[in-house]
Amino acid sequence: MSNLIIRPAAPPDIAAITGIYAAAVVHGTATFEIEPPDEAEMARRRQALIAKGYPYLVAECDGAMAGFAYAGPYRDRRAYDWCVEDSIYIAPQFYRRGIGRLLLTRLVTESEALGFRQMLGVIGDSANTASVAVHAAAGFRLIGTFQSVGFKHGRWLDTVLMQRQLGNGDSSPP
Repeated sequence: MSNLIIRPAAPPDIAAITGIYAAAVVHGTATFEIEPPDEAEMARRRQALIAKGYPYLVAECDGAMAGFAYAGPYRDRRAYDWCVEDSIYIAPQFYRRGIGRLLLTRLVTESEALGFRQMLGVIGDSANTASVAVHAAAGFRLIGTFQSVGFKHGRWLDTVLMQRQLGNGDSSPP
């Protein structure tokens, strides 16, 4: 990991982002999506988040796309406008190199700068201990576990909810 760059995602990154996400959909439990979306859909999703002012980042390692992360709305109701949910996906060949932690740290910083007050990690599969550990290391606290709320790869899956205050959090109005 001699040359790691974290930067805003750009349209030319969509093919690599789509490939990373497809691997997570097909082989993993971090997302409960069952069929991988195509490049056009991934581009549409990225553009929709950017148009609403959310950060969307990629990590490149020695010229290869190592992962991506973004913040998006937790819920669409207006009262939730100050709360974001993070999403982080790492290319399998870059697992366990600290890239998820670096992406999450940058995502927290950028979300704070944009005025968001809370960040939620909704972690697919309570067995995803690496993601739980990355969030805990970034200052997230465990809120709870929704048990058996998804069914994928022939088994019931939990989601783990973690939360981190951003900026002034709830100490003052937005």
